[in-house]
Amino acid sequence: MMNKAQLQGLSIEQIRKHIRDGAYTGDTMGVADGHVQANLVVLPKEVAFDFLVFCQRNPKPCPLLDVTLPGSPVPELLAPGADIRTDIPRYRVFRHGELVDEPTDIQSYWRDDLVAFLLGCSATFDNALRNAHMPLRFLDQDTIPPVFVTNVQCRKAGSFHGPIVATMRPIPNDLVVKAVQLSGRFPSAHGTPIQIGYPERIGVSDLSNPDYGTPLPLKPSEVPVFWACGVTPQSVAMASRTEWMITHAPGHMFLSDRHYEQDAVV
Repeated sequence: MMNKAQLQGLSIEQIRKHIRDGAYTGDTMGVADGHVQANLVVLPKEVAFDFLVFCQRNPKPCPLLDVTLPGSPVPELLAPGADIRTDIPRYRVFRHGELVDEPTDIQSYWRDDLVAFLLGCSATFDNALRNAHMPLRFLDQDTIPPVFVTNVQCRKAGSFHGPIVATMRPIPNDLVVKAVQLSGRFPSAHGTPIQIGYPERIGVSDLSNPDYGTPLPLKPSEVPVFWACGVTPQSVAMASRTEWMITHAPGHMFLSDRHYEQDAVV
């Protein structure tokens, strides 16, 4: 089994091949520097339009990057040579809102009526933060940032409803404005934060107890900054009791061909 260090310096095609072959099943935080990362949602065609509307109504947690044709596993806009059934390190399968499996490929689940949605991810703007020498302790610790289910509700579309999920990054006081400006260049990767400094206002009462990821205790000079997260559809699946949905596992994203600066708006 490969580790992140062994992926350094490889092409995006080589990295995806190692994932496809099952040689790498870890998280993708800090992997494939400079490339856009994407969250995954797979749904039957009969509810795909409702989810498309859900994304349009909730662009902060669900910024839409690509949609496949029914039955096609190929993300034509993000990586024409890729296969979303095999090229993500770990997936999650939900039935009636319950998590029932976490496979490393979804070929056995694939059907001709399935539509895949690729959504923007904050791991994309992390490239800009790192290039600006912004401290990101979760990367230094080789883990994923703490992830919290908030009390902020998405706008409903069809049967889809539920709370926004957010990632938290501790940002030094004097760099908060810079972090907002840098992330704001990437609305397709969640853009600007949804909350700065007051976690209780979004229903987060204990920073030491995230729903996913690893806790990052605040230093006296740091502020908790929350960005909307592409794990939101998973909380939506649970809240909506969605009959059938496949997603990426938290922190295990799809690695696209696209360079992150191609998604910058300014």
